[in-house]
Amino acid sequence: MYNSKITGLGYYVPENVVTNNDLKEFMDTSDEWIQERTGIKERRWIDPKTDDNTSSMGAKAARIAIERAGLTKDDIDFIVFATLSPDMYFPGGGVRVQDMLEMPTIGALDVRNQCSGFIYAMSVADQFIKTGMYKNILVIGAENHSGGLEKSTRGRGVTVIFGDGAGAAILSRSEEKGKGILSSHLHSEGSHARELMLDGPATGRWVPEIIAENNPEDQSYFPYMNGQFVFKHAVVRFSEAIVEGLEANNLKKEDIDMLIPHQANLRIAQFIQKKFGLSDDKVHNNIQKYGNTTAASVIIALTEAWEMGKIKDNDLVVLAAFGSGFTWGSVVIRW
Repeated sequence: MYNSKITGLGYYVPENVVTNNDLKEFMDTSDEWIQERTGIKERRWIDPKTDDNTSSMGAKAARIAIERAGLTKDDIDFIVFATLSPDMYFPGGGVRVQDMLEMPTIGALDVRNQCSGFIYAMSVADQFIKTGMYKNILVIGAENHSGGLEKSTRGRGVTVIFGDGAGAAILSRSEEKGKGILSSHLHSEGSHARELMLDGPATGRWVPEIIAENNPEDQSYFPYMNGQFVFKHAVVRFSEAIVEGLEANNLKKEDIDMLIPHQANLRIAQFIQKKFGLSDDKVHNNIQKYGNTTAASVIIALTEAWEMGKIKDNDLVVLAAFGSGFTWGSVVIRW
């Protein structure tokens, strides 16, 4: 069995900054209302005048990660692409990135696990490397939320939360024992699937049906979230996933050097930080300036923390996420 370790990181966010005050132009809200409930001050939304989309943002982040890993596009053996907002219903973003980067005809796998998508994608890539099948895998989390949000007072409970962006990691084979990904832990609870979802267009509620109804009150094609219900489950499952990862490696919460939680809500991250007794320098949050970028949030935050020098050699880094599905999980890394 080989080990897998992160050898390159990169992220990309659109240049267009949308502040809480900007949102007041088309919905009844305020900076105070949004910050109190989410901790978000601003987010990045794709400017329709640019050529940014889910796949192109992923490709931009990937180029940075590949270069930082000291590799070329031809060294990548496989792509794992996590998103809930692909450019088209099918095919997925993985093959689009393969084309954009002019890579050889390597395999590309799309992961649809929403907020925990990057955790799942890392776990999949880790297994491919540990079994010896691949040597270098490009793992991407990317989202274009702004194109599908209901930008009105009716949709503000969801719309104020989400932002656009992408992050990428190169996972490479290593024979160094005790370093790299130590373990990953994945869970789901589908009985709560409808508490955080987008109902259509999908095969269960397809485009002709929606058009035929011509119902302006129909919200099925906008994201829906039962906020309080999700919050209550998130704080429990976040904690369980972190504890599970620590126990699997005979570690304690005091051993954590850096926790990168999914940037769903600053209040959730602060609750988890307090529960585990972690100081501010051991948790990295950036939801304040990027909002919730779903499958991209963990990898953007991880890259940013690394760029800021918050993660050093031999540090114990824990990634954790919870979201739609419900799905949740953690990845424990010895840097």
